[in-house]
Amino acid sequence: MSAGGSTRAIGAALAANAGIALAKFIGYLITGSSSMLAESVHSVADTANQGLLLFGQREARKEPDPLHPFGYGRSRFFYSFVVALVLFSLGSVFALYEGYHKITHPEHLTSPIVAIVILLVAIGLEAFSFRTAMVESRPLRGSGTWWQFIRNSRNPELPVVLLEDSGALVGLLLALAGVGLTVLTDNAVWDGIATVGIGVLLGVIAVVLMIEMRSLLIGEGATADQVRVISEALQSTPHVDRVIHLRTQYLGPDEMLVGAKIALAPDCTLATVARVIDDAEVRIRAAVPAARLIYLEPDLDRAPHQ
Repeated sequence: MSAGGSTRAIGAALAANAGIALAKFIGYLITGSSSMLAESVHSVADTANQGLLLFGQREARKEPDPLHPFGYGRSRFFYSFVVALVLFSLGSVFALYEGYHKITHPEHLTSPIVAIVILLVAIGLEAFSFRTAMVESRPLRGSGTWWQFIRNSRNPELPVVLLEDSGALVGLLLALAGVGLTVLTDNAVWDGIATVGIGVLLGVIAVVLMIEMRSLLIGEGATADQVRVISEALQSTPHVDRVIHLRTQYLGPDEMLVGAKIALAPDCTLATVARVIDDAEVRIRAAVPAARLIYLEPDLDRAPHQ
């Protein structure tokens, strides 16, 4: 899938989070709820994150230049990693601090019904954003689980939006529980406990994202299925005896580098070698469209003599 699906998911999340952040801030100013404030900061962080993801997509479209001959595709990985850092620093740390402060210095809520209404509306908007991300991710997920998709996807934005939106929904439920328990028990400590829960939740999501985005930044290769398909494409090419070795790496979510050493028959002429390489490249690209840069090194099969 191209970046189009990611852009739609990011756009839906951006619109939802911007509106939710404004509503939550108004709710905090009216009620004084710390969990509402934590959720407000969370939504502001999410809104900024969507902007960073869109900026990363724009940077990735820049043409290759002498300093970056393989292009800027990894910009999408980099800005997704920055998103994880923002989520941790601006969302998690602030919520943990605010929750601790609320537990040690509890304050009664004013007009809690306003907070409840705003949280219910926010849950509806976040559910819309989450559904959009799921719809755009489903073709890429295949038959695997959602967790496997997050762990194995080379598209950085969709896992980020999925985790952010799922975390936002759980955070809203925690905030709703905190406000509700505060009203029922007349004890504002519950609001602080819910805020700490939101901070822990955001921290866990941020750590998972940082681990996954770091792996993409360092450079991940093709999946096991893609490696198998590429090897089969090479081995099915006339005059190719076998694949001596194969290396792959993603230069961006939609662009893979393939390098391979292939053993050819010893009687191949130079013209035949050129035709074999051209044929092999066509077969690889037909099997794995993301394989846009292909470097093949022809060699003789010396295995029996080693």
